[in-house]
Amino acid sequence: MPSKKSRKKAIPPGRSEPAQRLLQLQRAHPFVSAGQRVGVAVSGGADSVALLLLFLEVRERLGIVLSVVHFNHKLRGKASDADEKFVARLAAQHNLEFFVGREDVAARSRRERRNLEEAARRARYAFFDGLVAEGRMNRIAVAHTADDQAETVLAHILRGAGLAGLAGIHPEAGVVFRPLLKIRRAELRSYLRARGQKWREDASNRDTKRMRARIRHKLLPLLEKQFQPVVVEHLCQLAELAREDDGQLNFAAKMRVEETAKEESCGVRIKIEHLLGHGQPLGESEAGKKQIPRAGTALGMTWSEFEQPGGKLQQGHHALASRMIRQIVKKVKPRSGQLSAVHVEAVLHLAEQADSGKSLQLPGGVEVRRERDTLLFRASLAEAHATRSSAPRPYSYALELTGQQAELQVVEHSYALRFTVIDWPPEGRETREIGAVLDRDRLCVPLVVRNWRPGDAVQPFGYQKGHKLSRLLNEVGVSRWEKESWPVLTSGGKIAWTRGLPVASEFAAGEATRAGVVITEVPLTQP
Repeated sequence: MPSKKSRKKAIPPGRSEPAQRLLQLQRAHPFVSAGQRVGVAVSGGADSVALLLLFLEVRERLGIVLSVVHFNHKLRGKASDADEKFVARLAAQHNLEFFVGREDVAARSRRERRNLEEAARRARYAFFDGLVAEGRMNRIAVAHTADDQAETVLAHILRGAGLAGLAGIHPEAGVVFRPLLKIRRAELRSYLRARGQKWREDASNRDTKRMRARIRHKLLPLLEKQFQPVVVEHLCQLAELAREDDGQLNFAAKMRVEETAKEESCGVRIKIEHLLGHGQPLGESEAGKKQIPRAGTALGMTWSEFEQPGGKLQQGHHALASRMIRQIVKKVKPRSGQLSAVHVEAVLHLAEQADSGKSLQLPGGVEVRRERDTLLFRASLAEAHATRSSAPRPYSYALELTGQQAELQVVEHSYALRFTVIDWPPEGRETREIGAVLDRDRLCVPLVVRNWRPGDAVQPFGYQKGHKLSRLLNEVGVSRWEKESWPVLTSGGKIAWTRGLPVASEFAAGEATRAGVVITEVPLTQP
């Protein structure tokens, strides 16, 4: 009797129909390049085993080096270990290098307070990222199919998804790519049977207590039988169209955030009129030159055309403002956290209707606060104290003003302070063009640039008496977060200059001044 191995059919290089479709997809949207090392993630199930065999068919045509990757989630006891052994034998059978990762995902789920599916996904993809970071491979292929895509889109619809949810599973995400998203699961199983290739079945995939299993075994078959035979293909097309539109909106939001949001030492600040778009052309920078490639821009539409009375946004621009909020939150959040539509609506309400000083907490340890006509996004104070790394650190820099000019880099901010000695009074210029000037001869050592400290007080030029610096900064719109790292110049221990305020009366240039000191900010040069 012939052995089980001898009964398997030889794999005709690149001639099977699924292999031909894989090559067509590669030509249309290249997912690998010749010379790359590609890991194939194989769980032992039919889809991933088929993916491996398909890559074995086309690897010479693509010019790639294959290896097998497996992650043991330790969720099904001996069955999980049997899956690992099966995949290891499969890799050895085809003389492929085998990489395996293992983790008790149930324990991780409890530790991180995540649902089991999310904890498993995070553990698995962290393993994939690590393999690429170590240089073991360039990319990793996973076996999501058209059926997986349809199930995902339906699940998102049932949970109440927006455009991003309708986009479903993306063909590429970081180091991972998914070349089977246009191939049906049944086609892959037929392919395996034709070659006599066995696979492992995961019993949990048939547990209809889980929503995904109910969609797979009950809802989709019902839709195919009684409503639309090609519902899977239509749902996949919906996901593709949603990805295109979502990508364009996200790009438009990214460009607008780059143009209008300002990164500060304490977080990211944006003017409310820029977030809501009052009176500024859609897709146009403040300089009026940088255009975002959107259909609306070509029509010459402006933000004001879409606003409701009272400055509120209609749905068209609501989508862009919502994405701007999500991108800003992503910039500042110190830890993971899912921002829902409810959270985004709360931020928009804060921008449209709340009073200055109101704030709210967002997932991921983010606080957003309305300060006059701006919103400030930053790591929440509680998060900053918990991590300590987010809290502003005290700083102090000695200044030597021995020549005509000195420059001091304040690394806590994105600028340097330049101190320039000038003749006084300046000839041929109005003093108001220069701004407040210190009297060079009234300054004494030590000269120190440091951050604001509790108890600081000063009498700015033009004021009748001294005031707490904290109060003065509040009056000019400096938030309590910014105040902690706000720069001041002290002379002999007394405050001579504060950013954004007139110089101290005691050190201000006057009629008897022979040499003045002008302080200007200079952006730090990037390395």
